[in-house]
Amino acid sequence: MVEAMGVSQSVLEEVQCIVGRMPTVEELSTLLAMWESNGRQQSLLAWLRGQHHVVERHEYLYDGDDSTHKEIREPRVRDCIPLAREVTAALHLPPLPAEQRLSRGSLLYMVGRVATGFLDSAYARRCLHLVENPVRLDNGNEELAYLQMILTALRDADVVSTCCPVGTGGLFTTLVRCCDSRVGFDILTCREVRLDAFLFGEDGVRMLISLPETQDDFFLQKMDEARVDCCFLGHATKGRVLVDDMDYGSVVEFLGN
Repeated sequence: MVEAMGVSQSVLEEVQCIVGRMPTVEELSTLLAMWESNGRQQSLLAWLRGQHHVVERHEYLYDGDDSTHKEIREPRVRDCIPLAREVTAALHLPPLPAEQRLSRGSLLYMVGRVATGFLDSAYARRCLHLVENPVRLDNGNEELAYLQMILTALRDADVVSTCCPVGTGGLFTTLVRCCDSRVGFDILTCREVRLDAFLFGEDGVRMLISLPETQDDFFLQKMDEARVDCCFLGHATKGRVLVDDMDYGSVVEFLGN
């Protein structure tokens, strides 16, 4: 049925990533109709990758002292290239120690709560010019301690190779700091979270971990037993940065050294 609609397997998988489940025939028909009217000048898959992530708009309104509201437009994947460069360049954060560096071919996961906020971040201050954040967040100390306990045990058992808190600059900057000139990363973002919040948000308790592919099943089993959320990101690769299949350039351009 899907093949008869002219939808390839790769496109179907991309749609599945966007909606978080296998789409119905009716949803595919609606999507194809949207593409016919808006994106016919490019392939369906390329058009899909350029669309905004699925978010609740009201969650991302900035409420300042003057009680005015400002809608903050969610960037697309390609829009985040200059944003990523600006954030990493502005922070001048040093590379992480050798024991926290990524090895080519390892799997990448983000463990913990996926952040949905970004108003209190270097990205918000640098790129959006927001100087005040009305949102008050819990610091999650107990949650962080629990995550660290679980992941330390897995690292001691050689299940996890590296483990690093997602800190200043968000997930993207943390990934860059775990790289060197020979190792980059290829990741997919979570379609259920704003793209800039996922890449640059700093709230929430999150850990970036890497592990050998041979340990993947065991790791996921332990995460399930510990009732810990985890999100598969992708792989450590050879020297380039890719986000949602879009090439951001050489990792050296982000390292700044």
